[in-house]
Amino acid sequence: MIHKPAAGEAAELEWCRSSYSSSGDGNDCVEVAAAPLAVHVRDSKTVPGGPHLGFAPAAWDAFLAYASGR
Repeated sequence: MIHKPAAGEAAELEWCRSSYSSSGDGNDCVEVAAAPLAVHVRDSKTVPGGPHLGFAPAAWDAFLAYASGR
């Protein structure tokens, strides 16, 4: 699901930048923020106020398991 945050909503999330997602200039990064009901993912080039994806925690866990080969 693509989510366009309301004013101030994204600011309430604590975003973490992926250490695996980087180019020479540091602008090509994925950021993730965990909340009780969703895990949010955004492109760092579209902040502040840009859209982000929201995943159910179980879906995010399944993605991480798949991505790590478990």
